[in-house]
Amino acid sequence: MSNQTKPAYGGQAVIEGVMFGGKHHYVTAIRRTDESIDYYRLPRKKNSFLTKLKKIPFLRGIVAIIEASANGSKHLNFSTDRYEVNPEDDESVQKEKSKSESKLSMWLGVAAVGIISFFFGKVIFTLIPVFLAESLRFIFQSDFSQILIEGAFKLILLIAYIYAISFTPLIRRVFQYHGAEHKVINAYENNLPLTVENVQNQSRLHYRCGSSFIIFTVIVGVFVYTLVPTDPLWARILNRLALIPVVLGISFEVLQFSNKLRDIPVLRALGYPGLWLQLLTTKEPANDQVEVAIASFNELVRMEKETETATTFEQIV
Repeated sequence: MSNQTKPAYGGQAVIEGVMFGGKHHYVTAIRRTDESIDYYRLPRKKNSFLTKLKKIPFLRGIVAIIEASANGSKHLNFSTDRYEVNPEDDESVQKEKSKSESKLSMWLGVAAVGIISFFFGKVIFTLIPVFLAESLRFIFQSDFSQILIEGAFKLILLIAYIYAISFTPLIRRVFQYHGAEHKVINAYENNLPLTVENVQNQSRLHYRCGSSFIIFTVIVGVFVYTLVPTDPLWARILNRLALIPVVLGISFEVLQFSNKLRDIPVLRALGYPGLWLQLLTTKEPANDQVEVAIASFNELVRMEKETETATTFEQIV
């Protein structure tokens, strides 16, 4: 089976594990304190309204981001709740969690909190470079120079933030699982049996990673911001906030375009900045981490095949 006819799977690293998503399901596998592997399985719900929105260029990127934030937060919440808990204490811990759950989570739910957190973070990383660039207005006076220095500050802040958090033991392990996720996908796409040895021999970098999307938002933002003035400051702030969906939507289209035509050398180069960023957001995983990633992927593939078989049988009957 060629890579072109293979189902496309995506993934995400979580606390002590990996989540993979397919056409019908999401599956997370995590390593528990007793060395066992625990799973969280979530069906991919169909929404006719969202399906229609996904067919609209530029708007579909916003929908995809919202879905990814919502689903990712559920799996991250699962891994956070369970990775340090003794499996024998699961029931009692769950009861305590239900009692102490924050009012925000009770009102909005885990998915909504994940979406809000994403956009709040996006606002912060959008506005801080604005104020930094504005503080240097006496040097960079033109609109164009302000936009360039703002983009430079945004890139520096992004890289500095990722680099700084990579030194914390917890985040370093998440980055290792991120590397394990990429290695599994690379082995799968190269038609290799998913053994620890085969997977470890693969690159920890992957062209379709969301890291490319993050970089594109910085680059696309520079071009989009040239359409609006940088002065006065209050107008600049409002423009940046209003243009967040625009920048995200265009960045998603650029990412899709570069992914589809990456066999063309010139267009493939569009993905290089994302690959360079992955040198920070991924680390070489240990064998036991690769085992978890393989387990998650195999469970997803099993569930996907079962669903496809059941669907085919229903169509025949």
